[in-house]
Amino acid sequence: MSDPETDALDRADMARLCSGYDTALNDLMERHAAPVFHFLCRMLGSEDDANDLAQETFVRVFRSRDSFRADAKFSTWLFTIAANLARSQLRWRGHRPNVSLDAESETTGQSLGESLPSDAQTPEGEMTVRERAAAVRHAVAQLPDDMREAIVLCELEDKAVAEAAAILETTPKAVESRLYRARQLLRQRLAKWL
Repeated sequence: MSDPETDALDRADMARLCSGYDTALNDLMERHAAPVFHFLCRMLGSEDDANDLAQETFVRVFRSRDSFRADAKFSTWLFTIAANLARSQLRWRGHRPNVSLDAESETTGQSLGESLPSDAQTPEGEMTVRERAAAVRHAVAQLPDDMREAIVLCELEDKAVAEAAAILETTPKAVESRLYRARQLLRQRLAKWL
């Protein structure tokens, strides 16, 4: 989640970028590359596709820098670009995506979004936590695209409903509705774990 200091840095870097200081893009990428990559991983279920689209997202930021409104929140604009690229990629695939957040990172060996709470001290506890996390990832992956986008942005990326609505180019009420329906479906599918 962004804070006022980060928002101010983003606006300053975008102003520098628009003024011809191309290296300002490096500062923006340093702050936002990892969150964009993780968002795209969760949407696409592929580290390779997410990496490609994360790079393309910043290429689009550079190309469209003159269209950025100085009074807008940079992270909202950035995630809108990333979300649109993800939607295009999913349409291009031509089928309902099989999103798997279980894909292990080549560098860490951990699956995306995986974190073990400190109470998983025993092997049995750790196994239970991993099974529960896998069940949640699978249930989220099975959601319809519009509900999955809302859940990923609001619950996993910790975006406010209003910001998610701006990113998804819809109304906050529509995002709230998608979240409600998604949570209902997740409660049903995860009843064993609740």
